[in-house]
Amino acid sequence: MNTLFDKIWDAHVVQTIADGATQLYIDRLYCHEVTSPQAFEGLRSRGLRPFRPQQIFCMPDHNTPTHDQDQPIADPVSRHQVDTLAKNAEYFGLTHFGMLHPKNGIIHVVGPEQGLSLPGMTIVCGDSHTSTHGAMGAIAFGIGTSEVEMVLASQCILQAKPKSMRITINGQLGTGVTAKDLALYIMSRITTSGATGYFVEYAGEAVRSLSMEGRLTLCNLSIEMGARGGMVAPDDTTFAYLKGRPYAPKGEAWDKAVEKWRQLQSGSDALFDKEVYFDAKDIEPMITYGTNPGMGMGITQTIPAPQTESDAKALAYMQMAEGEKMLGKKVDYVFLGACTNGRVEDFRAFASIVKGKHKAEGVTALLVPGSWEVVRQLEAEGIDKILHEAGFAIRQPGCSACLGMNDDKVPAGALCIATSNRNFEGRMGPGARTCLASPLMAAAAAVTGVITDPRDF
Repeated sequence: MNTLFDKIWDAHVVQTIADGATQLYIDRLYCHEVTSPQAFEGLRSRGLRPFRPQQIFCMPDHNTPTHDQDQPIADPVSRHQVDTLAKNAEYFGLTHFGMLHPKNGIIHVVGPEQGLSLPGMTIVCGDSHTSTHGAMGAIAFGIGTSEVEMVLASQCILQAKPKSMRITINGQLGTGVTAKDLALYIMSRITTSGATGYFVEYAGEAVRSLSMEGRLTLCNLSIEMGARGGMVAPDDTTFAYLKGRPYAPKGEAWDKAVEKWRQLQSGSDALFDKEVYFDAKDIEPMITYGTNPGMGMGITQTIPAPQTESDAKALAYMQMAEGEKMLGKKVDYVFLGACTNGRVEDFRAFASIVKGKHKAEGVTALLVPGSWEVVRQLEAEGIDKILHEAGFAIRQPGCSACLGMNDDKVPAGALCIATSNRNFEGRMGPGARTCLASPLMAAAAAVTGVITDPRDF
């Protein structure tokens, strides 16, 4: 009790239903093109309108191509979903950041960068990686299509309250070790089901030292360890990131908001249902070798022996074997982007490795900013020039190859070093082999053509 999660949850309880579920008020609903059509159709069939339309923001991201966005989308299914979202937003009077809109991008990148996701909020979207927004000091989680309809109609949702877990990482992360490595390390230790049924608060010196972008990456991957969501208590890093954002409070309202947000901390007497501790010095740059995000290892280690039939199947699919090193394996594709690592800090990290070098022959690189705002930042900082001089092209914003629902796919058998969040069989395209890693690791592979320890640079 008296955890950050408890404080925000309790402040949003409308009522507790007899069977134990909670009617929870929702501050922000994000809608994208894949999980919203049936929800909007449900409203129409019942003659309903959104209860609080000003708290709902829509934008396409999954199906948007990352090239030629000024042209009609070639794939008819993708085009229909994107067009349907635009029509629904117009019909129901909702804010819509369509393709080429200056505020368009991946929802989980746009929300924080526009100041739409704020400390103390409850935030939902029909997408599992909604946990990203928890980095702002919010309760954020993914919901199903029927629940999207529920929130559209009532601005509330019925939810059973999850248990609470605190994961504390003591000490400072080493050179070349990022928030992505931290998340992959945690999953390698507690597995992809280790946080099932819990809402996680990340704490400790290593977490406090992360930038806002790093915290967003960490919380993004909470769902991959089975958690309902993840969060970091807001602090000066949070406030500095949010100040001046388009939808953040301004003037006197800002001062009052920060004063209120400073209270959003777990108490010294807070009781969590589970506590887990790690030491930052034990973490090195990480990479996955299997077909779930928990099958990860330090870059200097060797692939462990399979413990289950599923492990053996994963190694066979990935064309890996126990005892092998990942170092030196040939790379065919590199993907920088997604709601996990598509922010300007991720591109800065990538550029820091490739500057003055050149993309390796035989490597196809997909560099996809998470939003048009990120594109503008890259241009303002000259990062676009560094990347172009190194032989890399920057694509237009979208989810891209992360899930293979658009034109950006990895061919069967090809090995891709990806900064995204899932390495399931066929996730990036039928037969594609995905190794999850940080932007630094991706950059090192992009200029060497093989899996390389980024600390070598």
